[in-house]
Amino acid sequence: MRLILAALAASLLSTTALAAPADELKAVLDDHWAWTMKNSPVYATMLGVRDYDAELGDPSLAAEDRRAREAQALIDRLDRIDEGGLSSADRTHRAILRRQLAEQVEGNTFGQRAVTFTTYSSWFQNIAGIGEDLPFQTRADYESYLARLAAYPAYNDAQIAVTRQGLKDGYAQPCEPLKGFEKTIAGVIVADPTASRFYIPFKRQPSTIADADWAALESRARELISGTINPAYKKTLDFYTQEYAPKCRPVAGIGTTPGGAAYYAFRVRAETTTDLTPDAIHKIGLSEVARITAEMEGVARKAGYADRKTYVQHLRSDPRYYPKSGAELMREAAYLAKLIDGWMPKLFGNLPRLPYTVREIPAEIAEGTTTAYYGSGKLTSATPGVYWVNTSKLDQRPFYELPSLTMHEAVPGHHHQISLAQELDLPMFRRFGYSSTAFTEGWALYTERLGIEMGMYDTPAKEMGRLSYEMWRACRLVVDTGLHAKGWTRPQAIQFMLDNTALSRGNIEAEVNRYITWPGQALAYKLGELTIRRLRTKAETELGETFDLRAFHDTVLEQGPVPLDVLERHVNEWIAAKKAA
Repeated sequence: MRLILAALAASLLSTTALAAPADELKAVLDDHWAWTMKNSPVYATMLGVRDYDAELGDPSLAAEDRRAREAQALIDRLDRIDEGGLSSADRTHRAILRRQLAEQVEGNTFGQRAVTFTTYSSWFQNIAGIGEDLPFQTRADYESYLARLAAYPAYNDAQIAVTRQGLKDGYAQPCEPLKGFEKTIAGVIVADPTASRFYIPFKRQPSTIADADWAALESRARELISGTINPAYKKTLDFYTQEYAPKCRPVAGIGTTPGGAAYYAFRVRAETTTDLTPDAIHKIGLSEVARITAEMEGVARKAGYADRKTYVQHLRSDPRYYPKSGAELMREAAYLAKLIDGWMPKLFGNLPRLPYTVREIPAEIAEGTTTAYYGSGKLTSATPGVYWVNTSKLDQRPFYELPSLTMHEAVPGHHHQISLAQELDLPMFRRFGYSSTAFTEGWALYTERLGIEMGMYDTPAKEMGRLSYEMWRACRLVVDTGLHAKGWTRPQAIQFMLDNTALSRGNIEAEVNRYITWPGQALAYKLGELTIRRLRTKAETELGETFDLRAFHDTVLEQGPVPLDVLERHVNEWIAAKKAA
């Protein structure tokens, strides 16, 4: 790795053509991946690249500008490659990497790049979780982790500086979604260092570390948490409460910020990997809402209720549908996960090696975040995938939503797709460095529908839960574009979702906060799912009795996450090959 990096600065700008286009592309791919690891040191450690084990990275705007220039240099090298001399697979690698780099360059031109957190993600929460993501097998692993804790104040200062600049330039997050947001910072600060999330790696002593060395590592960890980490988080808390929160913006839509309309259009293109306009997406959303509403009315009548709204009110208010404790919710989520595991060989020919587990979302962020999410694991760092479940506000976490939720976040959804992609015979950036939200989230939403074939929705309540989740994603198309392109208010968005889904109000409010603070991301789910469903229908129609569901699923996943146009071309080629055979 160091030998590669020694030549990296020069090679990024190289104009020397290699003997063959394939060789030149490989050189760009290798340089790009080395560059990615250098600029993502924590992620590099997770992937087994140990050159930067003591580093957290440089989040400064100056570093962002440098990375954008280097990305453009890589684009220039890709553009000089004779595409006619590449194989079909290499042309796909080139196109995907070019798209990724171009989005990085374009994204850096917007002032919104200085928005450093959403209600869903932040630098201080991301760092608080690295103790559960990094490898901890040897003394060197712990030494590097402690070095990162020692480096955190400088990293934190740089993040605050970027956020402060964004605030100065008019890029604050809106006020309403940030109510209670200070808890996500304050909750990390604990008086007893052994109760800190940063101390989690020290809960278990590896057999490879001697007792005396272990005691010294534990002592240093306690000192760093109390004397370095806690003061840095207190500094962040003071900055947020004293400087940031008083200057939050009163209007929800990103369009009210400088250059907001152009930025939102960029976000829509990047997240959906399509050229659809916000207005076109809004109309697709309204059409899907109407279709799903009709299905929900049928389920309500089957359950013995006059209409959808009456049944939804029953589901929202009857306590038998809700867990009495966090432990009860976790047990049910874990049970469903294992039940679904039994279906996996019937749906897929290829299964990943990496297992997954089920954990509670940390308490300091639970009340303000979504109902669940997935965290990818790595064989290289000996960490499993994690299906994170929200055990706060239990009167808002109905059991009838759990089947869809579990299939989406664990298997056959995120864990299956992401873990499988890590094992593919593809360039490293395709396996670990490119994430098409439209593909990844579209796939996970598509898998919720597989629960019909599994028999997971065996009661009207569970059927309504599935339809409510599908409606939730359809509403996103309407609400996200409404907020950021059509002047909708937060109450207007909340009411639209209350009127059209069976989600509890708490879930809806957290979700709307997410759409407001993270523009465009929520559009990817439904658009990706519609594409995959359309391709499956086409394959079933054209292949007839020879259609193999396991083979179709393996075909969709065998390239890893890709833009939707790449997926469509690949599946169409598979259909044509099957017909020819």
